[in-house]
Amino acid sequence: MTNRSANQSPSRRRFFKMAGGVTVAAAGMGIVPYPLKKLLGPVSMSEARAQTAYPPDLFYAGTDGWISLPKSPSITSPALGLVHPDVLAPPLFSTYIFGFRNVTGMTDTQRANQKNKAQHSAPMFWVNQFNPAAPKDFRLQLTNLGLALRPDLFDAHTIHWHGFRNVITFFDGEPTGSVAVTAGRTFQYVYRPRDPGTYMFHCHVEDVEHVHMGMNGPVFVRPLQNGQAVGGFTKFAYNDGNGATGYHREFAMFCSEVWADSHWADAHIQLPEWSDYRADFVLLNGRVYPDTLAPNSPLNLASSTNSLNVQTDQNGDLMVTPGFEHLQFQPLSALVTCNAGERVLLRFANLGFRESAMTLTGIKMKIVGKDATPMKGRDGTDTSYEASTVSFGAGESVDAIFIAPAHSGTGAYDTYVLYDRAYERSNNLAAAGTAKYGGRRTEVRVYPVGTLPSQTLPNT
Repeated sequence: MTNRSANQSPSRRRFFKMAGGVTVAAAGMGIVPYPLKKLLGPVSMSEARAQTAYPPDLFYAGTDGWISLPKSPSITSPALGLVHPDVLAPPLFSTYIFGFRNVTGMTDTQRANQKNKAQHSAPMFWVNQFNPAAPKDFRLQLTNLGLALRPDLFDAHTIHWHGFRNVITFFDGEPTGSVAVTAGRTFQYVYRPRDPGTYMFHCHVEDVEHVHMGMNGPVFVRPLQNGQAVGGFTKFAYNDGNGATGYHREFAMFCSEVWADSHWADAHIQLPEWSDYRADFVLLNGRVYPDTLAPNSPLNLASSTNSLNVQTDQNGDLMVTPGFEHLQFQPLSALVTCNAGERVLLRFANLGFRESAMTLTGIKMKIVGKDATPMKGRDGTDTSYEASTVSFGAGESVDAIFIAPAHSGTGAYDTYVLYDRAYERSNNLAAAGTAKYGGRRTEVRVYPVGTLPSQTLPNT
């Protein structure tokens, strides 16, 4: 069921927890009428018991690490003093995190070397909608590398696919009803995605802390309609039947937050008081402005087709674009680029703790989906709508499509600002009279028709 390091043996508590997970999963399928089992069941129990017989499509690792957020002005706490930048941070970095890494294809040595090298946001991934005519399960393997800075902690990790309809809890990632992966162990999740749309994933162990510390990222399901010629498109957000959700380019816009006190406290063996929560930084794809405009880290285009995988060196470490070394562990750009006349899908997802109100100045967005559900009534009536601002709360996602305006004819590209309308979130609560820094802000750059080649990967 799980792989474990040679020097670890299952504890009595762990044994009963794992046995209970299998029992719950088996009982869950036992009450489903037989004709529905093949329709609803994510996997057969034999697959759940023999995971090692199936190679994963993706292999992720949970660990800790450091990212870079603006260091000026510094942030102090009445109870803790200076909390940002963290004095323990290595050069170039400022903030301690928990997070995930894509370790697909790495050797055991390279994988172990990624301890204390988590990234934020977590590597996004995508899957195709389950096709009963050509059934194929999607498998994601998770290993827990442990926390380098906190060897006193033995936190387990999971991957909970937020909003995904798991019929059996065994692969849900909620630790009281499924399996939590302790340090040094490995577990493989198996999915049969039946509902297209934009989701997010996160660790569900001590989820308030682990989610806020950075163990979160976007995931989406591509519809069966993809690849067909419908309404002049071949890529779609949903199975719309008429091309209404067709697009040329797609960009994930993942919203998260950093409360400096809590990150400092985890690094310094302290306990934060969560009732004092405030977002000192609000992030877009793990970065703040103007770093949101910086390019992606170099991508490994020969790697798995299910994740935006960053190139690594011989040690397995993430490579960086020269001049942006401080973004080594924040590799995903939030810059949107497109040609005039193209339809662009923005996949908004929020795993911060506060509502976001993303505004695109000068361009209307058409809201075609929310929480991985197309905007249609029960009778099929189209309920999509246009807006300049789209609001969504914690744990919610929105799919919005805009048509890039004609190019002005002046300059290489026209610029439109995409930002969080709540000023303190687009400016990270900068004190009056201090330098304006950071924030949930990026740009849409529209080039003349035919300038950019066709997009092959999201966020590129």
